[in-house]
This record gives sequence, structure tokens and C-alpha cells, in this order.
Amino acid sequence: MGRDDITPGQPRRLSHNELEMARQYSETSARISEIIERRNAGKKETKGQDDLKKELEMWEHKVSVSELCSKLHTDPEKGISEAEAKIRLERDGPNMLSPPKVTPWYVKLLWQFLNFFALLLQVASILCFVGYGLDREAVDNLYLGIVLYCVVVITAIFTFLQEFKSEKTMEKFKNFLPPKSVCRRGGKIIEVDASTLVVGDIIDVKLGDKIPADIRLVSNQKLKVDNSPLTGESEPIGRTVDCTDDNPLETKNLAFFGTLAVDGTCTGVVVNTGDDTVFGRIAGLAAGSVSEVTTLQVDIHHFVIIISSVAIFLGVLFFIIGLIKGTPVITNVVFCIGIIVANVPEGLLATVTVSLTLSAKRMAKKQVLVKKLEAVETLGSTTCICSDKTGTLTQNRMTIVHVAYDKQLHTTKTAATEATLDLEDPCFKELFFIGACCGKAVFDAKDMEEFPDKSIDERKVNGDASEAGILKFSEKIRSVSEMRNRNKQVCTIPFNSANKFMITINKVADQGERLRILMKGAPERVMDRCTTILTKDGILPFDDAAKSVINEQLAFMMERGERCLGFARLDLDPSEYPVNFAFDTEEINFPMNGLTFVGLMALLDPPREAVPDAVATCQTAGVKVIMVTGDHPATAKSIAKQVNIIQSPTAEDVAKERGIPVDEVDRSDIHAIVVPGSQIKDLEQDDWDRILAHDQIVFARTSPQQKLIIVENNQRLGNIVAVTGDGVNDSPALKKANIGIAMGISGSDVSKEAADMILLDDNFASIVNGVEEGRLIFDNLKKSIAYTLTSNIPEITPFLAFIIVQIPLPLTTVLILCIDLGTDLLPAISLAYENPESDIMRRPPRDSRVDRLVNRRLISFSYFQIGVIQALAGFYCYLVVLGDFGLTASILPFLDEDAYIASPKSEDKRFMIVERKRQFGKAESGLWFDEDEFSRFFKEEVDGFEKQSEDNGLEFKDLIENEDQRANMFKIIGNVRKTPPCLAFTCQNGAVSNDFSCFSASSPGGVTVTIDALTNEDRGNEDLFNDNVEEGEGDGQGCFDVYTKNQQSEGLKTAQTAFFVCIVIVQMGGLLVCKTRLLSFFKQGMKNWILNLGLLTEVALCALLCYVPFINTAFQTRSLRFVHWLPAIPFSVFIFCYDELRKFGIRLGDDKGNKFGIWLRDNTYW
Repeated sequence: MGRDDITPGQPRRLSHNELEMARQYSETSARISEIIERRNAGKKETKGQDDLKKELEMWEHKVSVSELCSKLHTDPEKGISEAEAKIRLERDGPNMLSPPKVTPWYVKLLWQFLNFFALLLQVASILCFVGYGLDREAVDNLYLGIVLYCVVVITAIFTFLQEFKSEKTMEKFKNFLPPKSVCRRGGKIIEVDASTLVVGDIIDVKLGDKIPADIRLVSNQKLKVDNSPLTGESEPIGRTVDCTDDNPLETKNLAFFGTLAVDGTCTGVVVNTGDDTVFGRIAGLAAGSVSEVTTLQVDIHHFVIIISSVAIFLGVLFFIIGLIKGTPVITNVVFCIGIIVANVPEGLLATVTVSLTLSAKRMAKKQVLVKKLEAVETLGSTTCICSDKTGTLTQNRMTIVHVAYDKQLHTTKTAATEATLDLEDPCFKELFFIGACCGKAVFDAKDMEEFPDKSIDERKVNGDASEAGILKFSEKIRSVSEMRNRNKQVCTIPFNSANKFMITINKVADQGERLRILMKGAPERVMDRCTTILTKDGILPFDDAAKSVINEQLAFMMERGERCLGFARLDLDPSEYPVNFAFDTEEINFPMNGLTFVGLMALLDPPREAVPDAVATCQTAGVKVIMVTGDHPATAKSIAKQVNIIQSPTAEDVAKERGIPVDEVDRSDIHAIVVPGSQIKDLEQDDWDRILAHDQIVFARTSPQQKLIIVENNQRLGNIVAVTGDGVNDSPALKKANIGIAMGISGSDVSKEAADMILLDDNFASIVNGVEEGRLIFDNLKKSIAYTLTSNIPEITPFLAFIIVQIPLPLTTVLILCIDLGTDLLPAISLAYENPESDIMRRPPRDSRVDRLVNRRLISFSYFQIGVIQALAGFYCYLVVLGDFGLTASILPFLDEDAYIASPKSEDKRFMIVERKRQFGKAESGLWFDEDEFSRFFKEEVDGFEKQSEDNGLEFKDLIENEDQRANMFKIIGNVRKTPPCLAFTCQNGAVSNDFSCFSASSPGGVTVTIDALTNEDRGNEDLFNDNVEEGEGDGQGCFDVYTKNQQSEGLKTAQTAFFVCIVIVQMGGLLVCKTRLLSFFKQGMKNWILNLGLLTEVALCALLCYVPFINTAFQTRSLRFVHWLPAIPFSVFIFCYDELRKFGIRLGDDKGNKFGIWLRDNTYW
């Protein structure tokens, strides 16, 4: 009766259930109104709230079932035909919600230009362009600005593509497990994809299912639904067959798409599908949710912010120092940018995205579906796995191996045993009758049609594993469907975890359709409700002696790991319970005690082959595996021994062996314990601490609520807990756990919704693969970050040396970007592909509170060990090349200030003469002279100076000519170098309009100096000049070098190129040492072909930047001689040898307790 039918003036007192339903329905309406209002807010033209409510009007719940089926042209028993289903599917479309609006790809791409790094580099690029605008001769600023902006564009596109691939990968994963539904078509019960359901389909809904469409209930067995997807409230609400309210949102005979069946079963007719469902029509509910930021991403983001803050601080600090020293503002800005760029790992975020996506793909190949990317890494730090038994540790292929009836135990026919049971025994026939008729499992009709020759054991079953085992056993004796049709079920109480039994009331055809109660379930629960037992001598009292026999049989079977079920019956008095009696499963109106115990069936579910090794691997890895099962303690203990969860005796085993009470056993030597669920409610915190201190733990006969308690107590002790679950009531524990893992095959829709990961094969060994994969992704990210950071020190120190010591800048900002986003990028990403080290599952789990992704030891390794060696290598190569150009290390300090090396401004008119081998010398400088003044020194060819062609081969010749650069004045300093070659000066009889100074490191020319210097006072003193400057020979020979502005620039750019090449070479050594954190490189090998390709790519990019003409012009690099590649190699080898020795020392400390090795682990193991 609807609420509008209540007669005014005659109020009725509502029951508690009705009041609760009224509250829930009220909240449903309120929730929907709230959603509608939220949708309308901010929209200019939308349908009004009243119009939307009109859209929710339905008539299907108001009419009778027969009238509804007539209007929908369907049959409540047989459903519609397959042909009709295809027609309706084409007409109405698939039973799916239209995908929510997503952010367009181009908007996502644009967002990549607005993140912190992109904005930082764009500001730097703009400043470079401003600097070029203020000083057009500073072309380096123009090139740098262009390169920086190209970096922004390339990085944005690369990161966008990686995130796009990641989204597509996760979207594809969503389709790995399409929702299924059991429906009736053409009178056959088949399983179909929920997306193919159409209006008029008759479907069966069971405990744990997600309602696949809007349905009107046709029959109901205590169905309760969780409407939290609609209301936000998860309190279960009962359903009925009859209409209780005109409002479709408040009537009890409708169940809505997306809600969850948390108890009972029902049969319903589909009335709405897809966007026509209430879920689909309520605005906003189907909108895409904002993706959560993962804990790993937060950790990385925190690290990047710290690094960026340090970079900005250093950049600003040295900018201020430069201003104080009088360096031009634009120059300071450019170098500030250089310091920032050198510190910030621009390619790191892209590397992380690649690593996470790659791991998710690898997990899918290992039969683990990752719903949340961060779950993989968290699983790697798991310290405790609470695992179900059935289907996870075992094969979920239940086979009946023993039956007990008439107080006798019998074996069945299996591959290993012959049957001892008598199929004609009256007691067995009664047991068989209950097994066949007290159940819901059926063979899948579609599977039988497609594969008619399948054996009974291979047939697909719609139902749980235990029922499937009983169904297949019974089918081999007699057709189960025929028996059920003859002995119709009129009432059902489905099995649930609270009752641990199932009841059906059947019409018994052989007794004139007399009603009989059939019960099956946990033996102790069934036995508690029995007062008599069926034997060959008739029905006898179920006394202690009989119970003792049954318990002995149970112990025998459970010790072998068999799952036992008890069976009982009760014939109802026809006078009190006629055939048409209205049974009520809410307010029970039939007897549930005083039954007759008929017998037992024992099913064996053998352990999965890979599980024992997987459990042993977990234990080696420091991960405790706890079995949490609803089975009897004896069964659970037997399986636990078979799969290595229990490897030592329990206190009860020791007591039995020694013949002493359990209380007298010394618990200090006991490592294994089996805890029955009945004890959990009485446990105090101290008891939990004592239980969980055991290494080998089994919880048996537990409820899902107790599983939640087990998880909470493990977490209280600081454990990172992974939990497996398949039932609807497991969802609280799955949500509470650090990692919830649902079963892909046997798991309910509800458990899959609550989980972070889904095992596609229900196999525990896949969890272990997940643990290894989680550790691998953490390891590889550490390796990638360590590798990326090692180049920071050799990138930062050149700027520090330039600002503090004022040597010519050893490395340009453009070349830093070439390293960070060029040569280093693929090698850094390649470490995500690195295979796990052989000890990865022999380490204890990491403590995520202490062992962060980036810790002080990693910083020490990257910055102060490998980074310092690389910086020294870079400076060494830089000095070698400058030395070959005549600039020795002793004259470099403050050379930039005193000689304006490579000054871009022609008006400085500076030139430089360098003294070689002078311990405390500075460069001398002088003014430019015009042709007239110049000719006073060189009126004719002078001995000791090689005359060369006009085209000196310098690059930037056009620039030189445009500047009308003259040859330089110089001074000669005596006794400065004794070993040729020297750089030669060319002069053509004073005709200097097209003359240039030309330098060649291979030139043999030299002079012997007999005077201290030539100065302006010596102008025109030809005798002095000619008398004292001669071609040098012998030990007394000295050399001098004359550097014009362009020669200075060429020498410096060559040295900068050498510094760049050196970093690339030593980074190759750094990449090899970052392949492993502990193991020797030689044990890990070179199996990572992406990394091998990365090594080749580094060399190829380096050569490209050095030798391709238009590229080295753009990047301001120069062609290096082969000999200038060589000085870096010893440093790269040294890095490799140093780190191999460091790892060897750590392993020595681990294996033999070497004190120095232990110190190395504590201070250098990153």
C-alpha cells in the first residue's frame, strides 16, 4: 500500500524498518535534488528541476508483473528470444552510459605549457630575447632563447603523449573485465555481457552483483541493495515484489542500475537500460571524477619543489653577486637562468609517467589489473598479505572426494581413488537429493550450446565453487535440472557469511508435492539445528555418540584440507504448511530447528601449483602471509601447511606430541598459530600483539567483519597490509587495507569496486608478482633519479667557477639543456625498463615513512660522489683543450675580467697575449692600432713568423669582415714556453685590410726572445725588432700566442664542447653504475636493450651536436679532434670501478658482517 492510500484520521505506527526506509528514500530524493541543483548552477540554459523530475517518472512499478511483462512482450519464466534481443539492442543501443565529457586533447596539451617547469623556462626564454633586443651583438642570448622555448615545446609534447598513452592504457584495462549478467533468453539460462541487456530481459541477481540495469522485481529472496551510488548512504535497504510508493525513487519493487546487491537474491525484468536508467538520467552522476594525485607523485613533486627552490635560490644569489661585481645585468640574468636550468631535472616527470605506465602494462601481462597506478608501488612496500584460501591459494575447482551417510565415510570416484559409496543406498539417495535440489548453481546454457561435447567436469557453471562441485557430482548420477523441475523450490534463504548455511523449501514430487525443508552449510551450524540423524535403521536421536562419530569423520577429512558441508532435512506437516503456504524469509514463519541430519560431503580444492613457492618467496622478502578463511580450522591448517604458510608445529601440535596441556607449552619457540574466528571477539590488544608476533598465522571460520578487525590490528602495528577478497562483505576490509585486491573470476562486482587491484586469474602467485613489480618500480625510479641528478654538479660548478673565480665560462646553458633533455633523457627513461636485481625479493620491505624515494644517501651518491668526479672530469677536459690553444690553467683565474675573453663587443678593441708556463701571471692587453700604426712594427716579413694565405679558415669569417677587424698589436714575453708548437702570426707587409691572425696548434713557428717586451716606445725601432726576433731553435726557444676576439671565442667554444662531451662520456659510466643499487654490474648484465640503445644514442647525439655544421652553429659547439674525446674516458672508468668496489664492500658487510661494509651500507646504500 502506497503512502497516499493511508486513510486520514487513522494513523498507523510504523515499524523500525519502515522508518529506516523512509529516511533512506528521503535521502535519495534529497540527493537527486542536490545533484540537479549542482548541475543547473552555472548554466545559462538548462531544463528546470521540475522538468528533470518529470523525466524520472516511471510506470513500470505500478502495474502487476503479468501486465508489465505483457506490455514489454516478455515471459517472466523464459524471457525474450535471442532474435528479439538483437532487434531491441539495435533499436535501443547498448546498455551503457554515454561517456562523460572529457577535456579535449588540445586543452590538455596547452596545460602542459602552464606547469611550473614550463613557466620557468618560458620566463627564461623571454629574458633571453629581451637581452638580445638590448644588445643585438649578443647573439648567444638569441640562440639560448630559441633553444629554451624549443625545450618547452618538446617537453610539453612528450609529457602530453606519455600521459595520453597512460590514460589509454588505463581505459583499456577497464574493459578487461566487462560486467556479466545471468539472464533467461528463450527459456535458457545464459551469461551475457551486461552491455547487451535489453528492455524485457529477465535477469537473476545474486549477492555481490552490481545491478546491471533498472529492473522491476519479479521474485525476491531477501534482496537488500546498497544505494550509495545514488544516495551516498551504504545502509542496506530491503526490496519487495509489490509496489510501495508511486514515486519510482521510493518504491521497494525497483532496483536501479549501478546499485549493489549486498544480501539475498532476486529475479527481475529489465525496464530501462543505458542513458534511460535513473542513473543515466540524473544529471552529473555519470560525470567523470577528478583523478587523485598518487602518493608517489606527491613524493616526487615534493622532491622537485625542493630542488627547484634550491635552484632559484642559487640563481638569485649569484645574480646578486654578479651585480655587486659589476657584471652587466643581462649577462647576470643569462647566468642566473643557467644555474636554474642546471639544477632542475626537466625530464624527470616524463620519466615517472613512463615508469608508472610501463609497470601497469607489465602487471597486466602478469594477470594483475591495476585500477590505481600508485597501488603498484604501495604493493612493493607491503609487509603483510591477508589472503583468502579458496580460489586464491587453491585452484577453486571443488571436487567431491568424500561423502558420509549412515555414519559411514565413503570415497568418490576421482583420478586418484575409486568409489566406495553405494548409489542405491537409501541414505545416500537422501543425501544426493538435498545436494541436487538445495542449490542455485546451473550449467551455463550458452556454453553448453557452443560446446556440446564438453565433459561434465569441464562445463561452465553459473554459481560459486562449492555449489559447482556439488552440481557436477550430482549431474554424473542424474540430471539435476530434471530433479529441480520435479521438486520445485518455493522458498529460499541464500547462503551468507553470517548464517553460513542455505535453506530451500521444495515440493517433493514423490510425496505428493509435500513440502520439505532442505539445509546445507557449515557442518557445526547444521548439526546445531538437528535433533535426529538418518541411518539405515531409520531416524534416530542425534545424541553425543552420533555426534562424536560425525566429528571424527570431519576431523579426518579436514586434516586433509577438505572443505566439509553438512546436509539436513525436515518434512513439513501438510496440515500446517499446505502447498500454497506463504513463507516469509524476513519474519521467519517456518521451523529452522529440529531437523534430521542426513550426512556430509567433502570437497577438495587443491592448492595452486605456484603458490607454495610464491609464499616462500614472500617470506624471504620479509612479507608475512596470513591466511584468513571461512573454512574450519582443521581444513585451513592443512591447506596452510601445503602452501608453506605454516611450516612449524603449533602449540596444539606440540601439546599433542608431548601429551601435555596446551597451556604448559613454552610459547617462545612457537612460530605458528591457528586462530578460530569464535575467539576474535574476546581478544584484547595484548592478545592481538601476541598473535600477530607469530611468523605463521591462520585465521579460520572468520566473518568479513572479523577480517576488517584483523586488518586494523595489523595496521596498528605499523604494517602495510594487502588484503584479498571476493565477497560483497569483504569490501570494508578491502577499503581499509593499504592495498585491496579483488578476485577477477570469483570476485563479486562489489569487491571489485572497492579494490585497488584485481587478480585476473585469482592466483596468489600474481600478488607476489605484484610485490616484485612494486619494488621494481621503486628501484627503477630511484635509479633514474640518481642518474639524472649526477649531472647536476658538473652542470652547476662551471657557473660557480665563472662567477667566483671568473674563468671563461666552461659550459653554456644551451649545452646544459642538451644534456638534460637530449643525451640524458633516453638513458634516464631506459632505467624504467631495467630488470629486477636478483636480490629484490630477498630484501625486507621498505619502510615508506623512512626510506623515501630521494634520501640523503642518494643525494650524497649523485652529488658528492659521482657528481664531483664528473665535475672534475669536465674541468680537466676543458683545461686540456684550452691548454692546447695556449691558455694554461695558471692564467685562467680572473682572465675573463682582465682580458675580456670572447667579449662580444667590437668597441672593446681588446686583444690578448698569453704567457705560457708562467706561475703567477695575468694576460697582457693592449689597444687596437690602425693600419698606419700597425705598419710601424711590421714593414716587412719577419723571420720566425710563417706567412699564410689570406683565408685563415676561421669560422664566422663573414662576421669578422663585417666588423672590419684589424690584426692585433701584441707584446712578447720572454722565456714562456720551451716546447713548440706555437701559434703563428701572419702579416703581409703592413697591408692589413684583409689580414687576419691565424693560429694552428700544429704550426712549428717559434721565436727566441732576448728582450723583456716590446712596448709603444719601441714603435719604429726596426733595428731593435729585427735584431732580437729570430726563428727559435734549441732549448732556449720560447713561444708566444696572439689572440684576436674571434680566436678567443673559437678556443673557448671548443673547450666548452669538450666539457659537454666529457659529461656525456662520464654519464655513460654513471648510467652503468645506476643499473644496480647493490649487485655487481657483471651479475646484472646488459640485457636491457633500451638502455643499450640509450648508450648509443648518447654518443650519436653528442657527435651530431659537434660535427654537423648547421647544428654546431646553432648550439655554439665546435668540431673536436678525436684526441680531445679521450681525457674523459679514464674518469668514466674510474666511476665504474669506484662504484663496483663500493657495492662489493656493502655486500661484504651483508654476507660476512664486515664493519666497513656495514658502514658503507648505512651511509652510501641509496
